[in-house]
Parts: sequence; structure tokens; C-alpha cells
Amino acid sequence: MTGRPPAGWADHCVWWQVYPLGFSGAPASLDGAAAPPGRGLAGLIDWLDYAVRLGASGLALGPIFTASTHGYDTLDHDSVDPRLGGRADFDALVEACRRRGLRLMLDGVFNHVGADHPWLRQALAEGPAGPRADWFKIDWSDPVQPHPWLFEGHPGLVELNHANPAVAAEVQRVMTTWLERGADAWRLDAAYRVPPAFWSQVLPPVRRLHPEAWFVGEVIHGDYAGYVAESGLDAVTQYELWKAAWSALASANFFELDWTLGRHNTWLDSFTPLTFLGNHDVTRLATAVGPDKLVLALAVLLTVGGVPAIYYGDEQGFSGRKYDRPGGDDEIRPVFPARPEELSTLGQWVYRAHQDLIGLRRRHAWLVGARTQTVELSNLHYRYLSQADGSRIEVALDLEPDPRVEIRSASGSRLYAWPD
Repeated sequence: MTGRPPAGWADHCVWWQVYPLGFSGAPASLDGAAAPPGRGLAGLIDWLDYAVRLGASGLALGPIFTASTHGYDTLDHDSVDPRLGGRADFDALVEACRRRGLRLMLDGVFNHVGADHPWLRQALAEGPAGPRADWFKIDWSDPVQPHPWLFEGHPGLVELNHANPAVAAEVQRVMTTWLERGADAWRLDAAYRVPPAFWSQVLPPVRRLHPEAWFVGEVIHGDYAGYVAESGLDAVTQYELWKAAWSALASANFFELDWTLGRHNTWLDSFTPLTFLGNHDVTRLATAVGPDKLVLALAVLLTVGGVPAIYYGDEQGFSGRKYDRPGGDDEIRPVFPARPEELSTLGQWVYRAHQDLIGLRRRHAWLVGARTQTVELSNLHYRYLSQADGSRIEVALDLEPDPRVEIRSASGSRLYAWPD
């Protein structure tokens, strides 16, 4: 299995990724709270035209299902979190996306569930002989206080037992249910913790019912191509490119980016990764490299192979740092105003740069599979060709005397320059 998308739409998608709980200003915990009036998923509808003007053709949502706090501690995969509204709000968002030609991707947290999930409470109450006991990996050696297996040590997150066929069947059911309700794709959270054989069991029945659906796994390190091949996923997240894009610019070391693009070329032989410069788990690009180098990183993202995603706020030059402490994600998961016209005008130039470079990407659709070839390389200067199917462009990145990017066609005509 090559991992290539079963339908051409995914190869030509540019995602706008939104973390809905933060975006809408939802309360930090469930606790019976309702979504603020006019916000939640319904409030996203007022931003879809903004996404289309940006150049996006897909909306990628963070967790929307009922959860205790941040959304990744799921309590019920069949209901929309009350802080975001309800199923009617989801249906309205689906319809609004369809009217604008936007695809919709959901965030599936199937590696673990919240520690208050009814399945886990049942398993612990009934003991090792109960029907839910083998849905989790639980140490029963202490009969008074059994110990479920925690996800990366987080006490609020308990890992599922992916060796249990009943868990696979339940994940199949959930994925199919929401595809039938209007989703087009699934991001599979913490896929790196799930054995690839689990997905190879889960996905074929889902694909038979929804052959055009697209599935991307969150994988941070390791053998990307091997995981895709063994799991049957269409793609994984390209964290190596994310790291090299900001790190090379921050440290004035284009050799790091060049080395990473060489590895990136090899992966494109077997699958098309999801590429990005920011997401809900990492320090904002503007904070990592500074506003003067932000456009250079964006030019890389949109001129190399992959399916690119833009994290909400990055297109406005938002800053924010990720911290390893309680509340450490708050800066990178901010609330947005109710409507686009309420945004500050300070980020308009960044939004325009995104529009221009996404427009270039969409006019050169072959870039989704483009391989790069180095033309010139030093710590402060980097030129490469992006080429596929007989087409090519040349990208020049300079850090000295000032940050600058220029993109030219094969004939030498200038396609884009910043600053212009």
C-alpha cells in the first residue's frame, strides 16, 4: 500500500487548522458549562469566508467531542462538546463548508480517553472479569487501587488497549458515523503511540463505505514511510520539516533545512505528508523566528511537496510560546474575535503574504509532489529548485544583509518577492 490519497481532492487541499475550544473562548472545563452565545462551532461559520479569502480549501478542526477540559480527554465520541454547541451546530457548519467548497477534517483521539470516561469507570468498578476490563491496559495487582496505563504519564488520559478487536470495532463505528454526518477526513491524534497494525485493521471497513476519505496520523519522530505503509494511513505529520524550517532561520543554518528537504524528497516517493509551520502543540512561528523571517518559512512550506496546513493566527503573525506547565498551551490556543473585521490591522501584511503564497501554490498544483534540488547553499543563503512533472520553480532565501525571499519561474520571470 503506497499511502497515496484515494481521491485527488486531498492532494490539492490547503488546510486552515483551528482549535475550536480556544478559538471560541469556551470555558476551560466542562462542568456543565454551555458555549457562550453565538460562539462554539456556530461561531466558526462567520470565519469561513475569511478562510476562503486566505486561500484555504479545507477546515481542520481540533477536538469537538465531549471532553473534561482541553478536548483530548474525551468522554463521549458521539456528542459535540456542550461548550461548542451540539449536533445541530455541527450540521450547520458542515453545510456552510459545503456551500463554500471547503473540506472538513476532524480530530480523532483514539489512542486514549479521559480518566472520567464511562468505559473506564465501568471497567474499574466491575474488576478484571468485567466486560470493559480488556478495553484498557490496567494493572490489577492492587485490588484496592488498580492502575490504568496513562498516556505519557498524564493522570487525566488513559490509554486504550489496541489489541482488543472490540476497541477497533468501536473506532470504526465512530469514524464512520462522523464521515456519514459530513466530515471528509480524520486527523488521528497521537498515532505514534498506536501500533500501525491497529489502523490496518480499522481503516479498510471505513474506506469501503467512504472511499474518498483522507486519514492522517500524528507522528513526530521515526520512520514516517514505514508507519504509513504498515498502517494504511494516507499521510503523517511532517514534524521534521516543521522543526527545520524555523530552526534553520532562527540559527542562521540553512544546512539543516537542506538536509531535511533531502529526507523529505524520499518520503514523497511513497506518500504525501501533512506539512505545517504551526499547530496547537508548538510555539508560534512568529515567536520562534521573529516577524522578519516568518515569510521565508512560509515560502518553504508552500513551495515544497506536501499537503500544507496553516494554524489559525499564524496568518496574522500571532505570537505565543508553548510552556511545559499547567496552562502552558494558553498562548498558542487563543480566543479569536467574533468576526474577522474585529481583528487588529497589525497582521494584515502577514495575511497578505499568506494569500500571495497560497495563491502561487494553487496556480502551480504540481507542487504537491515537488522534489527539491539544491542550487546554492551556505549558512545565510539558500537556493533550490522545486520540480515535478516537467515543471519547476526556483526559490532563493537570504538572511544577509536582510531576510528576503524571491521565487522565479523556469523562464526566469519573478513570481513572488518579499520584501517587494
